[in-house]
This record gives sequence, structure tokens and C-alpha cells, in this order.
Amino acid sequence: MTHDQHPGTPLDAPPDRRRRRRRAFLAGGLALTLTLGGATAWALDRYVVEHVEIADVAAYEADQASDVGTEGASSGGSSRTSSETAVSADASTSSDGTSVSVRQVVEGSGDDTVTYYVADVVLGDATDLRSAFAQNAFGENITEKTSDIAADNDALLAINGDYYGFRSTGIVIRNGVVYRDEGAREGLAFYRDGTVEVYDETTTTAQELVDAGVWNTLSFGPALLDGGEVVDGIDDVEVDTNVGNHSIQGEQPRTAVGLVDENHLVFVVVDGRSAGYSRGVTMIGLAEIMQDLGATTAYNLDGGGSSTMYYDGELVNDPLGRGAERGTSDILYVGE
Repeated sequence: MTHDQHPGTPLDAPPDRRRRRRRAFLAGGLALTLTLGGATAWALDRYVVEHVEIADVAAYEADQASDVGTEGASSGGSSRTSSETAVSADASTSSDGTSVSVRQVVEGSGDDTVTYYVADVVLGDATDLRSAFAQNAFGENITEKTSDIAADNDALLAINGDYYGFRSTGIVIRNGVVYRDEGAREGLAFYRDGTVEVYDETTTTAQELVDAGVWNTLSFGPALLDGGEVVDGIDDVEVDTNVGNHSIQGEQPRTAVGLVDENHLVFVVVDGRSAGYSRGVTMIGLAEIMQDLGATTAYNLDGGGSSTMYYDGELVNDPLGRGAERGTSDILYVGE
């Protein structure tokens, strides 16, 4: 067989027939290349290229607030926090009815060491807990470091959110404003009266939630605690099945938020994948941490390299043991 002979073409076939078979073979290869190229382009568009739906969130929220009056205004509640103490993971800051206390917890030893950070937050007003988007924009694949988003919004305390921008589904209500209404999973709702509840996104709408007093929602999961008890089945749940996010099991860096009482929240960031410093925890291990902290309702947020806690101008934890944050699409924060 010569170098330009297509397999399956008889050697004594007429030249025209051989040329037609070769053209067909080359065309098939080109079609395959284009198909693979199309798949690559699709993946880049879906998971990498920024798709901006709202370019100036601050202006959008201000406009929405002016439409509905002072209730839900983007400036938040009247209680604000301030930082007067030295920057430390053990520092406590409080003023005007809102308090924030951050501490480090280390358990175990050697390769079994687990290190996590707990922020105990008592809000003077439920609207003191706010959300902010990367680059002050809403859409898909828009990312920024947690610490940078926090600094841009004068946050005293911040944790990474649910990475809403990785998916096109979920109910997204932030600071009383509806951004997305595509119910798909088990969500978490923060109400203006200081209560928090897990809910089924597919049984309601974003507007119904706002009308019921919801201030913020998160769409990731799963729920970790219900009535103070560990939720069954969280050790094998899959939140998403998108590329690169097929499972959230095993010992991993984690982020969670829990309700202790009205306007009393705990935020936890567990470091992981760093032998001798912190191996991370399983989903059940995270639920047990939240339970030990007195939470009655608790919810899992985006983890891995996204798990980040920021306090008083500094990155508190050590993401993946490298001190390097991974960009995320959103944060929850308490302002200065």
C-alpha cells in the first residue's frame, strides 16, 4: 500500500476511484477535527469565557431598591460593624449590635490533622449579611479572588459563596434582588427576620421568596443539618455533574454556613489537601463540626480551592496549603 492509499481500496482500482476514496477519507478526518474543535470551543464558552448579564451590579441593586422603596435598599441595615482590634484569627470585633469573632481550631495530629476556621456572627440586623459578585458583575464564568471581592466591598468578614457562575440554574436572590429564577436543587434562604431555612427550589419562584421576606439565597448544597441532626445521605450526594465537578465526597477543603438562632450564624472554612497541616473533612465530618458549634440548620457551599475566609483585611485560612486563592463568582460578607 502506498502512503496515499486508503485502506479498503483495491490496489488495482481505477485512479479516479482511488482519488474519490482518498478525498472521502480526508473529508472524514476534517469533519472529526472540526467536531473536536467544536467541542473544545463549546467547553471554553461554557466554562471559561465570561458571559456578563449585568455589568454594574451596584447600580442595578440601587435601581431595584429605588423601585421598591427603602425596604431592601442595597445599603443594608442600620447596624454596621467596625474593626478596632489587631488583625488576628482570634480577634473579636463588635459595634452597633453586630459582632464577629473568628478563631482557628486544630484537631488531630500528623497526617490526620484537621485545621479549620470558625466565624461566629451575631447580626444586629439580618440585612447586615450581604452578598457581592466578582468584578461587580453578574453572569457566568466571572471570577475574582474572595479577598479582592471583599476588599472592593469594604468587608470585615467574608467567605466564598456558592459559585453561582459555574452553572446556569438555581434561584439567585442577593441583597433582596432577584438575579436568576431557575429552580433546580435544594437551596438555602436567609430571611429578613433573621431566620434561615433549607428549601426546594423547584416548588417556588424567586419572586415568591422575595415576597415572603427572603434577603439572600444560596444554591449549592447539600443541607448538612436539619433540626440539629445530620441529614441522611449526605455522604454520597452529588451536587452537580458538570465537567470537573462530578463528586464532592472524600476528605476535602470545605465551606459551610449554619444557623444557631435568629440572627446568630456560624461560618466554617476547613482547609485540606495539605499533609501535616490539614487533610480536610468528609461531608459528614463537616456536618459534625457544624453540629458541635450549636447550629440547627447548616448548608454546604463551594469547596476545594474556593474555600476561603477573609477577616479584617487578611486571608485567614491557607487554601490547599499554598496560600493561593482560587477565583470564585461571589461572597457572603459582613461590612466594616
